[in-house]
Parts: sequence; structure tokens; C-alpha cells
Amino acid sequence: MKCEVLLLKEIDYFKIGDELGFNQDRFRDAWMKLGGCASVTACDASICFSRYHGKKELYPFDDEHVDLGSYVEFSKIMKPYLRPRWSGIDTLSVYRKGYEKYLCENGNRDILLSEVPGEAPVFEGMERVKEQIDKNIPVPCLLLRHKDPSFSDFIWHWFNIGGYDSANGFEVLVFTYGRKLRLDFKRMWDTGFAKKGGLILLNPLS
Repeated sequence: MKCEVLLLKEIDYFKIGDELGFNQDRFRDAWMKLGGCASVTACDASICFSRYHGKKELYPFDDEHVDLGSYVEFSKIMKPYLRPRWSGIDTLSVYRKGYEKYLCENGNRDILLSEVPGEAPVFEGMERVKEQIDKNIPVPCLLLRHKDPSFSDFIWHWFNIGGYDSANGFEVLVFTYGRKLRLDFKRMWDTGFAKKGGLILLNPLS
């Protein structure tokens, strides 16, 4: 008997109106509109944990009916933990410590955060993404600079990986600005620069 190889796996991402996840352009707060991408990934992940993993303490609103107003109010709660700044949240450790503090101060101590730095081998990054998505957990990802101009929209940007497709190579499904896009993971990982971003892994103990 042959085992079925799962080629496509995607989180059932929440919607706000006709958009998938939150569109950062909808912020009225100028700082959040400019540099709130890290906070958005954490808000999105918290909603997914509340909706799909029973972590209701992480999202103080109705996780089955996420609307623009409640999301913006939630972002105000998250902002002090992952606040925009001139340099951006440009390291994995700053993000990890900020989101860990949010989790701890909002009643959750059983989600452990770890880092996969962009210097790690590409196959390690691919395996960690597959493991997380197979558990229905989004993967916050930081991309800093990139020599490939096709990634220009992702420069100095945090976004969530919410799926993968291994039918032809390894593509990831990313959620940002209310859209779902496909990116070639190997090309994305090979930025061509020494200073890199990487992945944040969210691992619940229960």
C-alpha cells in the first residue's frame, strides 16, 4: 500500500470582508500603516490560535467573525509588544521577545517560540515550514534585503507563511496586505546578502 504524498497544504486563513487576513494599508495610525507588519503577523497568528487551537485568551473578540473594527482594536493591544520603530523589527530575537511577552501577559505560557535564522540551510527552513503548516500553525517570516527584484515588495517586511505546495519544487503561500501570494521558497531564502531575516516557529505544548 502506497502512502499518499501531500503536495499542497494550506491553513484556512480567516477573512476580513473579501480580504485574507488584515490589510496593513487599512490602518489609520500612520506608524502602523508604515511599519506595523510584525504586529499584523502576530495578530493574525493569535487569531488562528484562538480559532483553530482553542487558545481563546489570545484574541479578546469573536474569532469566528473577525471584522475591521475588532481587528484594529486588537492591533492597539498588540502594538506595545511589537511597536513600529525607525529600524523596523529587523531581527528575529526582537520579534520573539515581544510576542513572548504578549503571550505571557495574556494568560498563555504553553506556546514556545523558536527561531530559524536565514543563515540556516534552505532545506531546514523548508522542513520547519512543512511541520508548522501541517499542524495548522502560520509561520511569521522576515525578509530583509534581496538581490532578486521580483521580491521588491517584500523588502524589510514581515509576513505569514500559511501554506506550501511541493508539486514543483517548494512554493510557499504567503499572506500579507489582505492577499495570498505564492513565492518560490529557495529563491526567497537565497537573498544574496549577509544580513538575513528568517522564520519564527510557534510551538504549543498542548
